[in-house]
Amino acid sequence: MIEPENKDLSVGRQCDLLGLSRASYYYKPVRDELKDNPLRRLIDEIYTKYPFYGVRRMTEALKRDHGLSINKKKIRRLMREMGIHAIYPKPKTSRRGATHKIYPYLLREVKIERPNQVWCTDITYIRLSHGFCYLVAVMDWHSRYVLSWRLSNTMNESFCVEALKDALEDYGRPEIFNTDQGSQFTGEAFTGILLEKGVKSSMDGQGCYFDNIFVERLWRSVKQECVYLHDYESVSDLRKGLEVYFLFYNEKRPHQGLGNVYPVEKYFCTIKEEKCCQPGELASRVMVDVWEGMAMGDSALSEGRIALPPMTDSGALPPSSPQHPLGVPPYFALGLA
Repeated sequence: MIEPENKDLSVGRQCDLLGLSRASYYYKPVRDELKDNPLRRLIDEIYTKYPFYGVRRMTEALKRDHGLSINKKKIRRLMREMGIHAIYPKPKTSRRGATHKIYPYLLREVKIERPNQVWCTDITYIRLSHGFCYLVAVMDWHSRYVLSWRLSNTMNESFCVEALKDALEDYGRPEIFNTDQGSQFTGEAFTGILLEKGVKSSMDGQGCYFDNIFVERLWRSVKQECVYLHDYESVSDLRKGLEVYFLFYNEKRPHQGLGNVYPVEKYFCTIKEEKCCQPGELASRVMVDVWEGMAMGDSALSEGRIALPPMTDSGALPPSSPQHPLGVPPYFALGLA
């Protein structure tokens, strides 16, 4: 009804003629984001257990299991904001930029048998007590070793680019880098770095959840073994918790898919297999069990019985770093360089 481009009648005069105040015309309703946070947490928990639940099943689960009668339109909006969707083959599961180049999926029928042959990455939603944020991680496909990670309160590409740069700086470059078709990974800022380093880009097919299955499995572990157990209050608390968890995940958590060895053993020992120690020997010689120490509470930190890694966005320093705070000897000192 109001025509702001009308040159004969100002917006104020049009409002007067319609019996409206100008404040009513300019007002834009603002949603209470904090009010939706408990519902977001429930959706996140249900989705982690049942990633094949879409909007209808999610709405029904909230109604039957939690007694919440909520319009499915609201559930659809929250799931979109959280960046989650039901896992089944369908079009347009990842939104890419209209002008971004899409690369083919290069891993079909490829035998991945060594570290730095394929790296992969993805983004996930992380709940907080009073908000939420997003986590991106770069992982070595062969060893499941988490090379770098970053947190952000928005779904922009900058924190993904930073995680990529951290991994390349600390661990060299892979032969192939696999992502989904999200705009964070198809933009020039991300793919340009890979082209510059001579890395082949590989992208999942749309709706193909299993094309990047190891990162998806990582997210389930992170949430069930860390995030849900501690219910972090703030991003800084979450960052500290993830620092400890990823150190544990890389260096003290056996993986059945790896023959119950640790990712750090699989990554570094495979690189120098002829000098490799027996499974378990490397970690027992150079690791400090900060994850078990975390269960002791904050007193263990204050008394100096355990030490946290440096509080950086990119995750714990690699064990080979001379700046590693736990006194871990560099790998060349163990005959692995």
